Amino acid sequence: MLAEKFDSRTLANMEVALERASKLLKQKAEQHEFRRYVASKILEHAEHGDKTLAGLTEAGSAAARELRDRARPDRQLRKTSARSEDK
Repeated sequence: MLAEKFDSRTLANMEVALERASKLLKQKAEQHEFRRYVASKILEHAEHGDKTLAGLTEAGSAAARELRDRARPDRQLRKTSARSEDK
């Protein structure tokens, strides 16, 4: 359990980092699998020793950017397909 691994300050920092990263995801932030992925990256970062708010926030933000970047090619593909269908 997390409460046994980390002190209350670290847990609070992790929660704030997750909320900040979720804002970068906009509508996807409500999807459980996206939040879970970001949370796993924050947890991984804390387990490696960086328990600061800045470090955890950066880890969460990097995970959110990664998810956002993964979605971009899909969006581009849909736009290209839509244009092809219009012709």
